[in-house]
Amino acid sequence: MPSCIPTRSAAMKILIVEDEPRTASALDLGLSECGFSVEVTSRGDEAVERICASAFDAVVMDIMLPGMDGISVVKQLRQRSNSTPILLLSARGEVNQRIEGLNAGADDYVAKPFAMGEVVARLHALTRRGGEAKAILLRVADLSLDVASRVASRAGRQIDLSTREFRLLETLMRNQGSVCPRSMLLQEVWEYDFDPGTNLVDVYIRKLREKVDNGFDRQLLHTARGIGYVIRE
Repeated sequence: MPSCIPTRSAAMKILIVEDEPRTASALDLGLSECGFSVEVTSRGDEAVERICASAFDAVVMDIMLPGMDGISVVKQLRQRSNSTPILLLSARGEVNQRIEGLNAGADDYVAKPFAMGEVVARLHALTRRGGEAKAILLRVADLSLDVASRVASRAGRQIDLSTREFRLLETLMRNQGSVCPRSMLLQEVWEYDFDPGTNLVDVYIRKLREKVDNGFDRQLLHTARGIGYVIRE
């Protein structure tokens, strides 16, 4: 039995995109038992249509799919400004594909074979909102982050952020001027109590830099070599 928190998941609508019948069935059963409202499709092109036509709290999606692969699905959705959180499923050897998926705009991944409890935990983390935050508006120079409305902007220009990018930027801004070690960012943003052995943090920092610093003379995101990252004026 998966580890469930029914009071959190009861209202959450999840789309499973998986063409392997046994895996799709296991996810459908496991998430349904945890109180999620689950829909299933086996094709990537159909997933794009359903996600754009209906509101889902999150998507659990395999990378290898008929019709359109998972990474292409992510790209299509992000190009359409659809920010639905996406949890990728990948074989353990598909490291390059995971990185490509994260670069395309996916929010997290789980390697196959997976434990249902981890999938449930990842979904709760992806859909957690910023209501628990202490400060509502964070500022660093001309960069602002409205935690309540989940809107980021720099010099008056709004920045489109994925769920993970928003949490990463929020963590850095709450600790502005102080170096945030990679281990801390993994814990705060991805809720990992261990180092997964990938450059997950670095991939997201690079994506965040492109959105926050590109086109500006003053760079706000800085690297503390061998330690982590810091945001400062």
